[in-house]
Formats: sequence, C-alpha cells, structure tokens
Amino acid sequence: MVGRGFAWALLLALVAAVALQGCDTNSTPAFDYDALSLRTVGGRNTLDWRVWLEKNGKPISFWHDVVNFAVEITRWQDGKSRSAARSPKPIFHDDKNGKPRYVESVWPHKLYPFLYGSIPQTWETPNLDHDSTNEPGDNDPIDLFDIGQDIGFTGQVMILGALAPNDGGETDWKVLGIDVNDPIADLVDKFDDVEKYRPSLIHSYHDWFTSYKVARGDNVIPIVGESYVNATFAAAVEKGHKYWLDLIKGNVDSNEITYNQTSRPSIPHSYVPLGEATCRLDIPRKSDPSLLPLRPPASTRARPSTKGPWWRRPI
Repeated sequence: MVGRGFAWALLLALVAAVALQGCDTNSTPAFDYDALSLRTVGGRNTLDWRVWLEKNGKPISFWHDVVNFAVEITRWQDGKSRSAARSPKPIFHDDKNGKPRYVESVWPHKLYPFLYGSIPQTWETPNLDHDSTNEPGDNDPIDLFDIGQDIGFTGQVMILGALAPNDGGETDWKVLGIDVNDPIADLVDKFDDVEKYRPSLIHSYHDWFTSYKVARGDNVIPIVGESYVNATFAAAVEKGHKYWLDLIKGNVDSNEITYNQTSRPSIPHSYVPLGEATCRLDIPRKSDPSLLPLRPPASTRARPSTKGPWWRRPI
C-alpha cells in the first residue's frame, strides 16, 4: 500500500477520467491500487532525485498506466518537482540553468498554496492550436490543483472548474479539484460555490497563477476569459485524452516524448511488458538505500544562539 507521506496521491474515481474511460475502446480492467509502491533514488532537492511508480514491484508510468490524479508537489513545498518525459515516467526535481528549480513566494501565499499535479492519460499536444486559447499545447499532461485542506495526500478528487492560462504562447490548463473528504466537498458542485464557504480562496489562487513567475522577472500570465470556467474544461480534458491515445499509438509527432506504457498490449507501438520495463527502459532495479534527508538530523544541526535580538532567539 502506498503511504501518505510522498508528494503524490492516487485518485480512485476522478469524474472526468471515468467519462473518458467510457469513450475509450482500449479501456483496461479495474486498477489494483493495493499493488502500488514507490522506487526512489537520489537525494531530495537534488537533480539526481527520481521516483518511479511500481505495480507488484515492477515500474509503471505515472502518466500512461493509471487513470487518476498524480500529485507532484505538496502544499507549502517550494521545490518544482514534475513527471519526466521518459517512460515509465518518474517524478524528478525540475531544473533551471542547471540547478534545482524552486518557486518564489508570492505574498500572501507561502510557496505552492495547494496540491499540484496532473491528470494522467491526457496530453496538451503542441501539434495544433487549441480552441480555448488559439495556442499550441505545452506538451505535458493536463495540470490539476486540489484546494482541499490536506497538505500532502488526496484520496479522491471532484472537479469544480478550470483556468485556461496562456503561458508564453502555450495552452496550459489548470483544472480545479477538491478532495471528496474535504469538509465542504458535499456542499459544492462548481467553482463559484466555493466562495460561500471559503471566501476569496479560488480568487487568490487565480492571482497566484497569473503572478507567480513575476518575482523571477517574467511577465504576468494572462488567463483566457480572465476567470474560471465550468463547462469548457470538460471538453478540453476529453480532447486531451484523445490526443494522448494518438500519442501512444504513434499516430502523431511525439515531440521527443518517450511514451512507453505497460498496461495496453493492444497498442503494440508503445507497449512494454511489465516484467521487461526495468531492463529495457534502463531503470534502477531498486530504491537507493543511501537517500539524503530533506534536512540534517536534529542532533547534527547547530542550535540557534540564545543571545542577540529577540527575533533570532529559539522559542
């Protein structure tokens, strides 16, 4: 069983994904979530860090082999971790100018103010201009952010709406979801219902998406329509799934994406048998036992001095 401590979460019944499976003639059998585990190498907050998803001890893809919500970044984390372009796709720490990438704090938020990840088995293809933005896709799965109160785990998410940013001339949907176990989940059906119970919350997240890159010198990111949408995003997610199917079938330009998958033998162009994935895709055979901790153990950290200004003294 996969634990709650890692920065991703399984989605057992994502509403949009269930609809997608209904229109997919290559749907796979019910997924055994108890068979999942993680294979981790490298130290956190380094460019060597990688996390693979396993099924019965064999690596599978976060992007291609499950229909759920993969959380890549937990709430209040500043490290920019994401799914890599090779497959089975590990989660890794993104880089900028050859160094680990971190997001700047944008007042009044603290780092990433929500759970952030993607909807597997979708693809924002860069091969065409999308109806929502008239811009090509960003060549990634469709992003999803969870506004529930848990800082690091989600069991099941309900979709409430979405934003359509035009990020540097690319379509980059941000789908809004909420943990079904959140206290207000039974009281909301769409994004504007959230205002009654958590005033200004999603408006502040809208502002975060438009301005979080400004602190590093980039421009404000425009939102198409300037607000959330209730219906348009559903068509975008469904199209994203169809684009993804064309990708793994080899029907379109893959734009350097490695799209091997282990769950659909009926699509031989991209299929790799589960038992052969480690060897054929050059994946480490087991977790690295010498992982570096996020912070040094407390016993090795110097205790702050009791002298000096009051705001420097330990509590």
